[in-house]
Amino acid sequence: MKGNIEERACALAAYIIENRATVRAAAKKFGVSKSTVHKDLRDRLPGVNRTLYEQVRGILDENKAERHIRGGIATQKKYRSLRGL
Repeated sequence: MKGNIEERACALAAYIIENRATVRAAAKKFGVSKSTVHKDLRDRLPGVNRTLYEQVRGILDENKAERHIRGGIATQKKYRSLRGL
């Protein structure tokens, strides 16, 4: 889905809102880079659909606040699997 940039930005926002997805998950789903997702959502979307931007911004801010917790859990799982626990 690399056609119309405005449509892609709206589709990315809708996907993230519906699934409470991360930028990484959205990038994988749409076959674009994380940088493209950020560019579409932070720079392009406000000019296209301000309401959608406000909704997705809340989820992105929440994900950013929680990322250190997710990283800690992933590291914990990694080392527990290495120890055979």
